[in-house]
Amino acid sequence: MRVLVAPDKFAGTLTAVEAARAIAEGWVRRAPHDRLDLAPMADGGPGFVDVLHEALGGELSVVTVLGPHREPVPGVVLRRDHEAWVESAQACGLALTGGEQAESATTWGVGELVGHAIEAGATEIVVGLGGSGTNDGGAGLLGALGAVADRPLDEGPAGLAGVSTVDLAPARTRLRGVRVTCASDVDSPLTGLFGATKSFGPQKGITEDRLPAVDEVLEQLAAATDRRTSLEKGAGAAGGLGFALLLLGAARRSGFDVVAEAVDLAARARAADLVLTGEGAFDFSSRSGKVPYGVAAVAAEALRPCVAVAGQVLVGAREMRALGIESAYSLVDLVGEERAFGDPAGSLARLAERVARSWSR
Repeated sequence: MRVLVAPDKFAGTLTAVEAARAIAEGWVRRAPHDRLDLAPMADGGPGFVDVLHEALGGELSVVTVLGPHREPVPGVVLRRDHEAWVESAQACGLALTGGEQAESATTWGVGELVGHAIEAGATEIVVGLGGSGTNDGGAGLLGALGAVADRPLDEGPAGLAGVSTVDLAPARTRLRGVRVTCASDVDSPLTGLFGATKSFGPQKGITEDRLPAVDEVLEQLAAATDRRTSLEKGAGAAGGLGFALLLLGAARRSGFDVVAEAVDLAARARAADLVLTGEGAFDFSSRSGKVPYGVAAVAAEALRPCVAVAGQVLVGAREMRALGIESAYSLVDLVGEERAFGDPAGSLARLAERVARSWSR
């Protein structure tokens, strides 16, 4: 039997690469003669570069950039020929902010990552968006690439308040001849009821009473640059990083589609008898551009069944099938929460062994 193993990361415990290997280890204990094809996945958020390097190879360059609170942090640029990939979460991710001080957090380091890719000779750059702890409308990225304004661009929305003029010309000049793509599955505009601040600000530590004021700052940034662009789908991705990249002429693609194309997921699904995916928490929000929903859609196109493993399964059978998943299995239900977090790889291998008992021939 041929099994395609295509999980996302299990946030806080396992990368997608680690999760795929743990699933494979458990599966072969039960079904040693099955052929497993490992295709760890990502949607543009944390793990984006790791997954692409696993699939594409290429050269990794480790660089030091400015973190969200102006501290030096390591980042990685993946290069292959004239192409480069960077991951915004490495420079401004929620893991770096701890969900605190979002009003002063900057995306400057993301701009530095893009700058390093340009200096390395890349003419096509893909920026993975997702998992950010920032909400500055991408002002930091713009500043790092050369834009200037009448307010500091590197102090988050707090420093940006009252901005009225922004000169994007230096940043656009620096990107001349470079094709940039932002990889994201967030459709939010920059501002408003469904914008970056209202939708994702609370998880970054912006309190309910501060949401209107922070949203107003991003309105000011939009008025000083291009309000029409602020209304485009994806402008609100990663706290407005999508907006900044769109201002500089970037195209937008689904992060899942970028990775699926890179790993040739559709062809690999057609060659499999069963597709197995997974993530930390499998709930109905998984429909919103999450990896399991994307993998299930690819499996359905290939007329192959898709099952999921997850840290927790928070949907019923009807919702599960609406997401294209035949069955879903919970790590916490099998081994308990303490063991699931204490030994995530071993616990996931044990769960995969149980799934193989039901699904392997």
